[in-house]
Amino acid sequence: MQDYQLTFIELALRREALRFGQFRLKSGRDSPYFFNAGLFSDGEAAALLGRCYAAAIVRSNLGFDMIFGPAYKGIPLATATVVALATHHGRSVPYAYNRKEAKDHGEGGLVVGAALHGRVLIVDDVITAGTAVRESLDLIRHAGAEPVGVALALDREERGQGDLSAVQELERDAGLKCVSIVTLSDLIEALSRPAGGLEPISAAQLAALNAYRARYGAR
Repeated sequence: MQDYQLTFIELALRREALRFGQFRLKSGRDSPYFFNAGLFSDGEAAALLGRCYAAAIVRSNLGFDMIFGPAYKGIPLATATVVALATHHGRSVPYAYNRKEAKDHGEGGLVVGAALHGRVLIVDDVITAGTAVRESLDLIRHAGAEPVGVALALDREERGQGDLSAVQELERDAGLKCVSIVTLSDLIEALSRPAGGLEPISAAQLAALNAYRARYGAR
C-alpha cells in the first residue's frame, strides 16, 4: 500500500465517507459498505483528498494537459486536485468543469474555466453506470479535445450487467486509462492488516466484504 492510499482510507473513515453496515444501492444490490465523497466537506478533507488524487495521478504516469470535473461532485474534486498538483508536484495545469444547463447570458455555454484542449483527464469520485463520465466524453470531444483518462477516488471493482465492471467497460469502450486512489481490493487488504494508524474492521465486516466481492466482483 502507498502512503497516499492509507491517508485516503483513514480520512474516509474519519469523515464517515466510508461506512460499513447494510446499504441498498441504486443497482438494487445490498452492499456491506457505502462510500460518499460528499462528506469530504471541510478544508482539511479537501486538501488531503486533493493530495491523494494528485499522488495517484502522478504515480500512474498518465500524460495529460488539463483536468475536467463533471458537475457536480467532480467540480471540487478537480479543483482540489489541480491545487495539489501545483503545491506538491510543481505542476500547474488548467482545469474546467461543466454546467448542468447552458448559460444564456454573460459568457454563455456549458463549460466554465479553461478552454478544453489537448489531452484531458477527468476527475470524479466513483463510476457506477458511468453516465456522467460518458456525458463528459461527448462534451470534451465536441470541443476538439481528447479525453485520455479518468481519475477516481474508489474503484468498487463491481461488475455491471456482464462480467466487466463499469470501469473496465469504460476503458474498453472509450479507450481511456482509469486511475483510482484505492480499489475494493485495496480496502480489504488495508483493513485486514491495518497499518499507519488504521483500525481493523470486525471479522464479520471483513467476511461480508469478501463475500460481496466474490458475488459481484468483476471477472
